[in-house]
Amino acid sequence: MTSNSNLEIFSKRVLNARLETAYQVFANPLYLQKWWGPEGFTNTFHEFDLRPEGKWVLTMHGPDKGNYENSSLFKLVQPLKLITWTRVSQPVFDMEIAFEKLNDSKTSISFRMIFEIIEECEKIKRFAIPKNEENFDRLERELLNIVK
Repeated sequence: MTSNSNLEIFSKRVLNARLETAYQVFANPLYLQKWWGPEGFTNTFHEFDLRPEGKWVLTMHGPDKGNYENSSLFKLVQPLKLITWTRVSQPVFDMEIAFEKLNDSKTSISFRMIFEIIEECEKIKRFAIPKNEENFDRLERELLNIVK
């Protein structure tokens, strides 16, 4: 895929987890709701239908104040490989989460946020890059809980 850094935000992390486990903590909403979002956020999932044209509707609850409604429509679901969706609530963008087996105990996960308008991307990029890192940190902690 061609990358246009003016329209994309890309974050990647190597996880100490088997591919199947790393994928499952996203595909299973019981795990996903525990780690999705930046530090201090909690989630209420209203709908999570992981299939093409399935909906993902959730409320993210901020640590200090505020509830953030999120609504997305899944486009592509390739188990153990790639999940894509279009976010239909503001800010609007396409999201790709890719999983790659590195070896029997390590998996790479990446987030690619794709915008149609450069200004929208630039506005979100300022905080999305560090917040995506917080999201990966939370994911790693959830993986430790599962492995125990």
